[in-house]
Amino acid sequence: MSSRPAPVLAPAPSSPRIEVEASAILERARATFRIEADAVLGLTHRIGPSFVEAVARILEVRGRVVVMGMGKSGHVGRKIAATLASTGTPAMFVHPAEASHGDLGMIKSVDLVLAISNSGEVAELTVILPVVKRQGVPLIAITGGLESTLARHADIVLDSGVEMEACPLNLAPTASTTAQMAMGDALAVALLDARGFGSEDFARSHPGGALGRKLLTHVGDVMRSGDDVPRVAPGASLSEIMREMSAKGLGATAVVDDRGRAIGIFTDGDLRRQVETGADLRALTAAEVMHAGPRTLGREALAAEAAELMENHRITSVLVVDDSGLLVGALTINDLMRAKVI
Repeated sequence: MSSRPAPVLAPAPSSPRIEVEASAILERARATFRIEADAVLGLTHRIGPSFVEAVARILEVRGRVVVMGMGKSGHVGRKIAATLASTGTPAMFVHPAEASHGDLGMIKSVDLVLAISNSGEVAELTVILPVVKRQGVPLIAITGGLESTLARHADIVLDSGVEMEACPLNLAPTASTTAQMAMGDALAVALLDARGFGSEDFARSHPGGALGRKLLTHVGDVMRSGDDVPRVAPGASLSEIMREMSAKGLGATAVVDDRGRAIGIFTDGDLRRQVETGADLRALTAAEVMHAGPRTLGREALAAEAAELMENHRITSVLVVDDSGLLVGALTINDLMRAKVI
């Protein structure tokens, strides 16, 4: 049986190279920045009493702010809902097209709808507006169409209109979506300020982020405690100090009085400095080589405060004491790094 030769595949034709002019590309990009910046700055003249009323109405809501929008406005709406939720205003996004097929049941009479549409005439959104109104749900519109169907149904209208899109065809949503995003951010920030929403509140809704770790992690959460904390008496010899430091692997040891109060600290760096002096190390005691009045923190202090203390004083460990000065723990810069505080 004869074998047929393998077919030879012709190389795919290469795509024609598109010639580009660097100066034209850069100018188009710069023009986009200018147009979108003008669109955002233009909003400062478009807000007034209606914006204040919108903030007041949202503050009164017992349920959630339900954000809705189609297409690019929908993408903006998802971001606005997320920003509101993370800054103290319960919010969610509901897709208008899905709302017509059952998701409208997610909207309750205690909620408020924030609808976004540049034209204010998108069919998937306008078709459900009468239903929303019949439920008695307040409706705030972010739109550039002040005479649109959306604007007519809305209780409050926020004007996000722009003079032109950054798209050279004046078609693709660019400046208009940037303006919508900025209007949503302005609402979220105004609401945050009105609620007295602080950095600790923000951290509680971002526990997995760097800010959350810095603002929610306390010294007591990451410190070493109990038998893991190296400690010696003031009369301990240098060899006893070294055994305690080696056993606990902290690179330092606390010096405590007979009541257990931290009165000093001795570190690896102190040992090197003693060796350099040529002193008879066997004759030295902890009281003679320690740093008296060591830097200390309480267990309720933020771990970020410990990091700042170490950085400001160029130290790598800090002792943790209670209100009476009793040693209860110790913390090193490595402990903070493991906890991802720094």
